[in-house]
Amino acid sequence: MNPLAVGNSRSRQQLRLSWPDGREQWLDHAELRRQCPCSQCRAFRMRGLTPMVDGRVRVVELHSQGYGLQLVFSDGHERGIYPWAYLSSLTD
Repeated sequence: MNPLAVGNSRSRQQLRLSWPDGREQWLDHAELRRQCPCSQCRAFRMRGLTPMVDGRVRVVELHSQGYGLQLVFSDGHERGIYPWAYLSSLTD
C-alpha cells in the first residue's frame, strides 16, 4: 500500500506519511537513519550493534523509487531504499 502523501519537515526533523486508511505517521529522521534498510546497515544491526547516529541528522532529499523512498541524510548516507511496507511497520 502506497501513502497518499509524503512530507518532510526539516524543522521538526520528521517524515510525514498519510496512508489510505486515514493514518498519519510521523517518523523521526534520526530513527529512520538508525533503521536504514541498506545491506551495510542491516549487517551492522544483525551483529547486534547499534548504529551511532547524531540526533541532529536530517533527511535532506527524498527520491521516489515506486515501491518506496530513497532517503538522503545530512550525514551523507544515501544507500537505503525504504519500501512502503517497511516504513508503515516502523513505529511513530
